[in-house]
Formats: sequence, structure tokens, C-alpha cells
Amino acid sequence: MSDPLRRIDALVEEDTLPAPKVRRQLRLAAGLTQAEVADAIGVQRVAVARWEAGLTQPHRGNRLKYAHLLRRLAAKHPDSLEGAPDEG
Repeated sequence: MSDPLRRIDALVEEDTLPAPKVRRQLRLAAGLTQAEVADAIGVQRVAVARWEAGLTQPHRGNRLKYAHLLRRLAAKHPDSLEGAPDEG
């Protein structure tokens, strides 16, 4: 695979988000509030609530931060993903 294709794959993979239900499960497994997640990403708490409800999706910059946070939480709390859908 050429370098441009690898860069494209990396972009797609780094901002892929799990299903809204999984986002909430990961946050709860980590013992975090929506406000704490929002503060870490730099958005209002209501934005996180909407993302977890599947009502809206984060914009590109916030999506990258949110996806990174969720990947870290998934690595730290793999048991919270049992029986959860793959993508959202």
C-alpha cells in the first residue's frame, strides 16, 4: 500500500466512533461524568449528551479528541464493551 493510502486509512480509523450506547458505557465504566468528558474535549456538557444520545456527531477536531478518549477508555475498560454494537 502506498503512503497516501496509509495516511487516508489512518485518518478514517483515528476518528471512527463507536455507537452512541457504547460511548456512554465507556464513560460510565471509567466513572466519568458528561461534564468531565466535555471539559477534557473543550465542549459544553450538552454536546456530550447529544453525542451519547446519537442526536449529533462531533465536528472534525472534537471528533478526533473524542475518538481518542474513547479508544483509551476502551483499552482501559475492555469488559464494558461486551455485547455492544460495533459502530455508530
